[in-house]
Amino acid sequence: MLGAAVGLMAAVLVTLFRLCIEFGQQFLLPDSQIGNYEALSGWMRFLFPVLGALILGFVFEKLPVEKRSVGIVHLLDYLRFRKQQLPFSNAVVQFFGGLIAIVSGHSVDREGPGVHLGAANAALIGRKMHLSDDEDYLLAAAGGAAAIAAAYNTPLAAVIFVIEVFRVRYAVNNIVPVIIATVIGTVISRLVYGDHPAFTVPSLSIGSLSELPVIMLMGVLIGLLAAAFIQACSITAKHTLSWRPLYAFLFAGIITGLLAQWSPAIMGVSYDAVNRIFLNHMGMQALFLLLIAKLIATAISVGVRIPGGLIGPSLILGGAVGGLTELLISDWYPFYKGSAGFYAMIGMVAMMGAILRAPLAALVALMELTGNLNIILPGMIVVVTAEIATRGLVGDMSAFTAMLKVKHQREMAQRAREKQLVEEQELADIAEQENESGVADGIIHDRPSNTMD
Repeated sequence: MLGAAVGLMAAVLVTLFRLCIEFGQQFLLPDSQIGNYEALSGWMRFLFPVLGALILGFVFEKLPVEKRSVGIVHLLDYLRFRKQQLPFSNAVVQFFGGLIAIVSGHSVDREGPGVHLGAANAALIGRKMHLSDDEDYLLAAAGGAAAIAAAYNTPLAAVIFVIEVFRVRYAVNNIVPVIIATVIGTVISRLVYGDHPAFTVPSLSIGSLSELPVIMLMGVLIGLLAAAFIQACSITAKHTLSWRPLYAFLFAGIITGLLAQWSPAIMGVSYDAVNRIFLNHMGMQALFLLLIAKLIATAISVGVRIPGGLIGPSLILGGAVGGLTELLISDWYPFYKGSAGFYAMIGMVAMMGAILRAPLAALVALMELTGNLNIILPGMIVVVTAEIATRGLVGDMSAFTAMLKVKHQREMAQRAREKQLVEEQELADIAEQENESGVADGIIHDRPSNTMD
């Protein structure tokens, strides 16, 4: 029953979050059209993320430091490493911060915030029920899984996702509540948004076995790009973690606004671009610009801790690589029998699996999104190849754990500095006491003795 309650509440929160985003976009964008950033003038495409960054920066600077932590990195930090209960107040910050970030066109997604909202709500239910720490962790994972299932209509992939990312131990008692939550989340999502809540997957023309060498090469390229993305997130976080939120967010806003001059499709969730790639409606130059601009904008936005997610952008990046691959081989590869949708689809799941280090969840998502078992073989090849290439460059790090590593390193360095300051202060106090004692002894020795003549 708890799994059902968690799934219901997670789906309701995620749906409410998405509806608020869509209302904001309809209110602010031309023709009241959701995601219509490309219709904005060049100046407006620059001003949108900059103004959003200013609002976020001013708000976050008013918040205590511990309330600024949001998203999946925040969940992993509290649940896997700190072994502490999730504070619900951070989820409130996530809701409104994510809303501002996405509506203003920052290159982040709504799924990362959705996972945080679902998990935090589940943890709140767990506290009300006075559950143990292990049960509370499991319930939070179920809430996050329900949010993923509701976002993409992929209940089974959502279950695998929390096993791979949240490290939920596989056991019947652990998995059943997660499955129940994802089923409820999927049902609610289908009632509101139908069978394709994020993007519409067309019928795919599956490539032949003769295309496997191309698919393997594409997997290697995706692995290299995934490793570059993870490193870019880590480097950005390392250099901006000490910045004030206003400066960090403004940096991301300016970069996003500039890149949007050449590739407006990077703004916001960008799932419209996926639909165009599926239908082969984007040329090579547009796809190349989308790939480069989206990678840079997302890595910087995630690195400076803009309150959004990176699951969606990873799908966009993979789709762009797949679309470029299809355009390159369609004219010169003699055994070509695939389609833009086929290459985009396998590219999307391979990039997601490599960046999140969740290859099995990526493969299951491929099966659920396409409903085509024939795509599993090429999907397995590209996902595994991308995983091996990524692992060879960054080891076991995902984008999430890379960010966590930077955060923990800074906290350790800060504690070391504080300890050093305390020790230096103690030494200074001891020296001062010894000095005062020496002065007092000198006064006593110098005092003239009262002798009788």
